[in-house]
Amino acid sequence: MNSSAFNFETLSPDLIMDALEGVGLRIDSGLTALNSYENRVYQFMDEDRKRYVVKFYRPERWSAVQIDEEHQFAYDLFQNEIPAVAPLVLQGNTLHTHAGFLFTVFPSVGGRQYEIDNLEQLEWVGRFLGRIHQVGRESLFIERPTMGIEEYLAAPRQVLASCDLVPKAQRDAFLHATDTLIAAIKPHWQPNWQPLRLHGDCHPGNILWRDGPLFVDLDDARNGPAIQDLWMLLHGERREQLMQLDILLEAYSEFAEFDQRELTLIEPLRAMRMVYYLAWVARRWQDPAFPRNFPWMVESDFWLSQTAAFIEQVKLLQEPPLQLMPMY
Repeated sequence: MNSSAFNFETLSPDLIMDALEGVGLRIDSGLTALNSYENRVYQFMDEDRKRYVVKFYRPERWSAVQIDEEHQFAYDLFQNEIPAVAPLVLQGNTLHTHAGFLFTVFPSVGGRQYEIDNLEQLEWVGRFLGRIHQVGRESLFIERPTMGIEEYLAAPRQVLASCDLVPKAQRDAFLHATDTLIAAIKPHWQPNWQPLRLHGDCHPGNILWRDGPLFVDLDDARNGPAIQDLWMLLHGERREQLMQLDILLEAYSEFAEFDQRELTLIEPLRAMRMVYYLAWVARRWQDPAFPRNFPWMVESDFWLSQTAAFIEQVKLLQEPPLQLMPMY
């Protein structure tokens, strides 16, 4: 692991205040840390009693050009009256540097938690995802990656193979289950889908509710299939997921066409996220925030459960995909 990617320990309150003063903002209240593992995010109030959020990007994760693409996507959405939080332009730029850190300032927005069992809210989200993808299809990211086997399976597998968090007694069984899962995914990952710019991590925690949905955190934005922004909103038994999918896609289709062949990617994408997630935590373990927030990663029972989950996911990949009934 590259230790230089874990130097948030140098991000002191004085450094943050100096960075903000450099873009014309003086803090009048204390810095309140917001929940973010990947980056460091703080809410504050300036001398005019306006609330802001400053985000310091994890060093060496994204380049400045890749972050600029994220910001441009946010502005493309904002200009199309889609409720996504766009960064503020300060001194002519949205991305700034200070003491080696890249940082951005956003307006502070509030909202209630998105209700995963509220079908009316799901319908609203479906409409806006259709509009987001309508904008996302206008052009592709150039510098940001396109979802694929290398990023989500091959590279994570290498990380997990050398991960000290996996107990030696369970390593062989866990890696065998990992390899079996990866082998089961690959035949399903067919390049027959049209890539577009995605939110990339559109789970319920990244949706706030303010008289409608508000989409936050485009940090994982990349090119990929449309279904990537939809499947994480499905939950429960298969019958429930079918009902949710029907509501979601009917609303989505008011604004964007959906290729139903992408439904075959739901379980492969779920499996890819499972492997990628474990490797993501392993990569970040030198960051003190990760042992503190993921203490179960050092427990033997956790890795036993992950081995079992991988084996179960192989079975799910062998089942027929979710399929909507044709409408006549």
